[in-house]
Amino acid sequence: MLPKIHPLKRYLSKIRLPLLPAAALVALATLAAPLAAQAGGALERIRANGVIRIANTQSSPPWSFLNEQNQPAGYDVDMAREVARRMGIPKVEFVADSFKNFVAGLKTDKYDLVMNDLTPTPERMLQVDFSAPYGVEDFRIFVRQDNKDIHGDKDLTGKRVGVTTGSSNESWSRAHLPQATIQTYENGSLIFADLGIGRIDAVIISHFGGLRYATERKLPIKEVGDPLTYQLSAAALRKGEPELREAVDKAIAGMKADGTIEALGRKWVGKEYDMVGSIARAEAEAK
Repeated sequence: MLPKIHPLKRYLSKIRLPLLPAAALVALATLAAPLAAQAGGALERIRANGVIRIANTQSSPPWSFLNEQNQPAGYDVDMAREVARRMGIPKVEFVADSFKNFVAGLKTDKYDLVMNDLTPTPERMLQVDFSAPYGVEDFRIFVRQDNKDIHGDKDLTGKRVGVTTGSSNESWSRAHLPQATIQTYENGSLIFADLGIGRIDAVIISHFGGLRYATERKLPIKEVGDPLTYQLSAAALRKGEPELREAVDKAIAGMKADGTIEALGRKWVGKEYDMVGSIARAEAEAK
């Protein structure tokens, strides 16, 4: 007695898929190629495309800003180009964005890396990964030259304090200055414009950034008090991309060893500034 065949199986056995012409098979293979590269990981895709997308604000000197030719320049910009070169990627596409958007921009594949004085805070590390640190800075208080009342963070109670939106100096200020009014700005230059005309009483920003704004724009401002905090900066990338992170770490390690980071620090931050030594001291302090 023959076994019974389920009606659905009998129906499926009669179906014959049409043979695809050669041209269609070639088209399918062409479409599948980028998907295969993407499946291989971000680093493989980036190298295959020959371009890496790196985000920075282009408004936070000396780290990233637009030069007189309206092109990205600064410490992070030069670092990004050299990291890409050492990873074998011929082209860097810089994407302008703000600190508050960096994490979301990575998670939505708007860019591959963020390199703009970004601190690997615990909150950020829950959402994105970070490379080894390649920069460090100390944050200070800036006030108008004629200010006689503010000498340190204890004098900021009841004062209006300007910070960059989404930056680590904003998070530090909100955590440590509960009695101050924190006013956020998308663009660092706007903070100092408001400080100059008295709309805010003080600005918390990096020592380097603040001095650069004051010098370049001839602003009547000064730095007061001791450093508030030291913050390392590292490249940020999406989670789950270990090959990309390892490649960036390898490039950074090589740049530390051969003096490139030291040279870029002196070029953009200051001739006497010891970037590598400062990174080591900040890492030791964090431990």
